[in-house]
Amino acid sequence: MKMPEYFKTVIDFINQIFLPGTVLYYSVWSLVLAVVSVTIYLVMKRLILRFVHAAFLRSSGKWDDLLVEHGVLSPVALLAPAIFLHNAFKYLPSFPEFLTHLFYPFVLFIMALTLDRLMSVGVAIYERYPVAQRYPIRGYVQIVKIVLYLAVAIIIVCYLLGQSPWAFLSGLGALTALILLIFKDTILSFVASVQIVMNDLVRVGDWIEVPQYNADGDVIEIALYTIKVQNWDKTITTIPTYKLIEGSFKNWRGMKQAGGRRIKRSVLIDKRSIRFLSEKDIERLRKIQILKPYIDAKLKELDEYNRVHDIDDSVLVNGRRMTNIGTFRAYLVEYLKQHPKIRKDMTFLVRQLPPSPDGLPLEIYVFSRDIVWANYEAIQADIFDHLLACVPEFGLRVYQRPSGNDIELLSSFITEDTGDSV
Repeated sequence: MKMPEYFKTVIDFINQIFLPGTVLYYSVWSLVLAVVSVTIYLVMKRLILRFVHAAFLRSSGKWDDLLVEHGVLSPVALLAPAIFLHNAFKYLPSFPEFLTHLFYPFVLFIMALTLDRLMSVGVAIYERYPVAQRYPIRGYVQIVKIVLYLAVAIIIVCYLLGQSPWAFLSGLGALTALILLIFKDTILSFVASVQIVMNDLVRVGDWIEVPQYNADGDVIEIALYTIKVQNWDKTITTIPTYKLIEGSFKNWRGMKQAGGRRIKRSVLIDKRSIRFLSEKDIERLRKIQILKPYIDAKLKELDEYNRVHDIDDSVLVNGRRMTNIGTFRAYLVEYLKQHPKIRKDMTFLVRQLPPSPDGLPLEIYVFSRDIVWANYEAIQADIFDHLLACVPEFGLRVYQRPSGNDIELLSSFITEDTGDSV
């Protein structure tokens, strides 16, 4: 290849000023080549590529925007200075010959880097479709990238050493154990990724809880090595993929698919307030519209039972009678049945739990129609607002441990009665 006249002029000029082969000679040439290479790179990156990127962003298509976002064309800007240096070293015999041999490995690396980013664009396009939540491919693409870079590294090493890649690979057999040790996490993560996809354990967008990692939120990314969870406080928890398979976790996807979110909460009733209902209590409670059909049916049932069994009703504990706690429980059942945001086709319970030293737990176990967290909490709060306000109407009391204010009030009563200070 004939040397360009402008380059021959520069070589002759520098050779006249500096003695070839000296340290100063190489330093000057290195500086010149570096300045020209950087200039070519900046022209490519700041002018040509910026113009191309702007054209992509102005186009109506969306996929070419991803090429800009992932910087697919950015590595190409490095090719121009590489080509310049490759040709320059050919015309500078004083420089070591091996520098010209670095061009082809560098080009191969640029091609691998460009292909890497193209695969990232493919993943980004794929993840825009709903099927990506069911079958994430990010982990598999990462495996392909690892294999790509390993292949490129082997080819580059063999090229620089002048060896055949097959001969190099045959020598790796003795290093199998070391390779397995180095890529242990990769192998474990790959197997875990396959299990996650095949068994449909986790999808992007699922709400999961992993207590051992303090993770509680939505899955935002499933990759080869890690699964990213955005917690409800907007922090990000990164969980090793194979650790998710080793341990246990809770996936709330079933709740979303069912369309109902469980409300499971109890209120403690003071056991000393539980009693039989008097005639006056029954007449008063019959005025509650949703409770009247229940009271009428229950009175008829109890009267029939007591009559058949010849019960002496002069003693309260004889036979069967209505209680305030049972009537209150029946009221809650009717109230929840008429609630427009409670599902009737799923588990529906208002039950008593075993008594405790703190009282008798009365638990509501139902499902709300709205599964959105904020709406769900509002529905639950409305139900218990109403429940707590209704408790006194049935002659019941909610148990609450004495507070400092209660003790202070009790002390003031004792002081007033005795006239002594406490």
